[in-house]
Amino acid sequence: MRIGMFGGSFNPIHNGHIELAKAFYQALSLDRLLLMPSYIAPHKFVDKPVFPDQRYEMCCLASKGIEGFEVSNIEMKRHGASYTYLTLQELHLLYPEDELFLLTGADMFMTIHEWKKPQVIFELATICGVPRNGDDIHKLEQQAAYLQTLGARTELLDASVMTVSSTEIRRRVKAGEDIAGMVAPSVQKYIKEHYLYHQ
Repeated sequence: MRIGMFGGSFNPIHNGHIELAKAFYQALSLDRLLLMPSYIAPHKFVDKPVFPDQRYEMCCLASKGIEGFEVSNIEMKRHGASYTYLTLQELHLLYPEDELFLLTGADMFMTIHEWKKPQVIFELATICGVPRNGDDIHKLEQQAAYLQTLGARTELLDASVMTVSSTEIRRRVKAGEDIAGMVAPSVQKYIKEHYLYHQ
């Protein structure tokens, strides 16, 4: 099988995440797509983050009913910083006969060679990226060529996806502004019911 791993803080998961994941799923002919909420993202600090199990639950709500989508708690169970190489090693043990694809946005694709133990990442998964807009496809193509010199296998998705920011969603919630259309209705309801991001 072809399995895609799409990780992140998902704080909260939004419609841009889901659109991007769907685009990867279709373009790469994936059999399964694993949404992988991090326990602690090593590259990102968020003031007053919500509990990991709440981010996990929002991922479950946002992906419910989408063909091929699953939410994995591998990084949640491991605790500590959620290093991608460790997650891929664990996935490889779980699915030794399957092909793994690491799905990233533009920012992550441009910095992945600086992550912890990048050679392990390159060995275990094809690195997939998508431009934020038409202008940065050339930067990603140059980065893909560089990653290939390091031994990585790469795939670039030439697609236009919705630009949504989790930071902007948190700001809007705190300010009492509407986030309809930015997150799934079930996620919006969960945020309201659990009083997330209001402080």
